[in-house]
Amino acid sequence: MFSGMLYIFLPLIIGYLIPVSKSSVLAFINTQTSRLVLVILALMGLSLAGLDNLGQNLSQIIIYTLTFFISISLCNLAALPFLDRLWPTDTNHDHRQLPLSKMVMESVRLVLVVAGGLFVGITLGFELSWVDQASETILLILLFLIGIQLRNSGMTLRQILLNKKGIIIALVIIATSLTGGLVAAYILDIPFNHGLAMASGFGWYSLAGILIGDGLGPIYGGAAFLNELLRELIALTLIPIIIQRYPNTAIGYAGATAMDFTLPVIQNCGGIRCVPIAIVSGFILSLLVPVLMLFFLSL
Repeated sequence: MFSGMLYIFLPLIIGYLIPVSKSSVLAFINTQTSRLVLVILALMGLSLAGLDNLGQNLSQIIIYTLTFFISISLCNLAALPFLDRLWPTDTNHDHRQLPLSKMVMESVRLVLVVAGGLFVGITLGFELSWVDQASETILLILLFLIGIQLRNSGMTLRQILLNKKGIIIALVIIATSLTGGLVAAYILDIPFNHGLAMASGFGWYSLAGILIGDGLGPIYGGAAFLNELLRELIALTLIPIIIQRYPNTAIGYAGATAMDFTLPVIQNCGGIRCVPIAIVSGFILSLLVPVLMLFFLSL
């Protein structure tokens, strides 16, 4: 049962065992990772183009996306405010405006890459049997590079263990997201392990779409990608509005992106005290995305 999981997870483990000290090497790895993500997302678009009854499948992707997004978000937001009441976080009152449009455009760019692959596949109509094998090969390379990134992210085990609030926020997100995944699976009448896998993306839309697409096919992969992307776009909008009153909620809803993509928004709107919490929470969730997702896909 776990042979497929080990096959996919092994590159991540190997990458995590490799320390890199040179900043130039890390910069090269970051660049190649970003490029590989774009390549795989384009291949995802090609996979969608190869589906029979494409129009019907696209409507199914939208239904899956909205069901999972609403279920998971409601579960997250039902629990996170209690952390703000029981364990409040001090923030400053710096309301400087951030270039949110630039961040939103980055997300839009990824959607356009998938749409571009879909358009090319439909327009040219060439043989697409090679797409799945190419996606799997590139995925193994990508997981290896992600493992290196996680190892060299600057977070030590001591720093993680000492920040209890970041750990608790991450645990709340994991528990409530998985609960939302079970609810969505029940509503959609799909296997519960599929629902749990879909709920394990925690906002990491590129990796979620790639892993789910590789394990469950392009319909699930497209829905996972859009679900996590929608979460990030809502987080970018929500964080500046609520972080002064509900900092733990804002950090938690950002999910895995709290350690990178949404971190500047959290820092500028919530203050420097929110940064260690966000980094620890985001790091734990980022580390567990491939672990939990591959585990549930192997069941």
